[in-house]
Parts: sequence; C-alpha cells; structure tokens
Amino acid sequence: MTGTPGSEPAQRRLMAVHAHPDDESSKGAATMARYVREGVDVLVVTCTGGERGSVLNPAMDRPEVLADLPAIRAAEMEAAREILGVRQAWLGFVDSGLPEGEPLPPLPEGCFALQPLEVIAAPLVRLIRDFRPHVVTTYDERGGYPHPDHIRTHEVSVEAFEAAGDPDRYPGTGDPWQPLKLYYHMTFTKPRLVAMHDAMLARKLDSPYTDWLGSWDDSKDISHRVTTRVPCADYFELRDRALIAHATQVDPSGRWFALPLDVQRDTWPTEDYELVRSLVEPLEPGTIEDDLFTGVAAKVEA
Repeated sequence: MTGTPGSEPAQRRLMAVHAHPDDESSKGAATMARYVREGVDVLVVTCTGGERGSVLNPAMDRPEVLADLPAIRAAEMEAAREILGVRQAWLGFVDSGLPEGEPLPPLPEGCFALQPLEVIAAPLVRLIRDFRPHVVTTYDERGGYPHPDHIRTHEVSVEAFEAAGDPDRYPGTGDPWQPLKLYYHMTFTKPRLVAMHDAMLARKLDSPYTDWLGSWDDSKDISHRVTTRVPCADYFELRDRALIAHATQVDPSGRWFALPLDVQRDTWPTEDYELVRSLVEPLEPGTIEDDLFTGVAAKVEA
C-alpha cells in the first residue's frame, strides 16, 4: 500500500474498490477527501493497471505516451492519491479493455474480467483482512456503466465483503475480518443531472447535459435506490484536482468540468450511495443517512 495511515488508536477505516486508475477520482472522491480530513484511514484498491485504456485527452495523445501508458497511468494514480490524501493498493490484474464493434470481440485472454472469481477475490480478501475496513464502497451490479472490469469489480467486492469474515474461506489470507457496511456508488442519477441542467439554464449558461438527458432511458434510472447522501461540497475542488491528475484520461476542457463549482455546490452538494449490506442498526424505512459510518462508531476497534 502507498500512503501513510493515520495514528488514531480507534480509527475509522474506509476501503473504496475501483476498476482502473482514475475511477477513484470520478466516483466518491470528494467523500474520501472529506473523511481523510476528518481522520478516517481511507484505502483505495485499484483492481487493474488500466493498461488497455485509451488516451482520452487530445493533448496527451502522443506516441511516447501510448508507448509507456501503464507507467504513466501508475504515476497519475500516485499524483491523485496524494491530492486526495488516501492510501492506495493495486490488486494486480490486467485491464480487460472496453470491447467495441458488432458483434463484440472476445475479451483478451488472461484479463481481469475473465479471471475466476476465487482467483481475483483472494488478494482482495487479503487486503480486507489486513486493512480491516469498517465500510467498503464499490459499484452496483451494472458496474455503474457496462465496462467488463466495472462489472467484475462489483462481483469481486461483494464476494470479498462476504468472505473476509469467514475463517473457513480463503485460508492463508490472514485473520478473518468482517466489514460492517457495503455501499454502491449512485453517481449518475436522473434527478442529479436534471438539477444541474436546470441550474445551468437558470444562469443562462449552456448545459453539458442537454443531449445526455435527451437520450436518457428512464427504465435504467437508479435514483430510487439512494439511501445515503454524504455532504462533501467543500471537497469538490480537491476531487477535480485529483481527476485532472489523470491527464491521459481526462480533458480539462471537457464535459466533466463544464459546470462551475459554485453551481455544483449550490445545486447538489452531496455524493450519493446505496447501502446494500449492513451489520449495524438498520435504517428506519425512508430514512436518508448522511454518513457512511452511521451506526459504526460503537463497533470501531483499534
């Protein structure tokens, strides 16, 4: 793991499991930055090195970048980690790439998405048993979007969450540790995009969401699943700095940065999640919590 752990004797711990370097900065980054500043020990787990990712920033689309993309993406991850203040660990698997075409081509042999579940879960179980998180965050069953590595990240996160506390499963990967809560990111919901879109139009600004909302499929909206909204607007600037640090993946003039920070802070000052597994006091029906550690404090151990 890279980064320095905190020193509190009974410190809360959060593990965020992501597919590629840059995912941690586009999903839940402001939440993590807030918790780090509040003394929480935060570990980002990156399942793959992003080796098969494309260069998405035209300014970085150069032969020397393409020739050394894995090393460059690792350096970008380190820069983003420092900005957010988190620790980070690589799970060590190879990016599957995003298949395109009709019909879709087969995934590359040996890639993350094709590895047996028990093979990819073992190192994550080891990390959970070593780091001992109280809370784990990851993607929903659709991966947030249908990249094969995102879907596999969901599957391995659920498997490891359930297995890490069982002494009979994954022997040789450390002493059992059971995380208390598992959350899915609920980043791209229609109400959030509509609110941002309307806020831009109200300020007589061009909205980057016009076309996106025009083709939105309401049957795929997940907003009804949100259980948790974490206030973190004060950390949106850090989030953006971390995302920009992934220079091969992010165009600073692109859609991600078209909304002024003051519009975002005023319109939607939270990052949103679905609580899907909890071993603490359950939420009252209809309750929206504002803290991933709700109900955890009494069970935090050194």
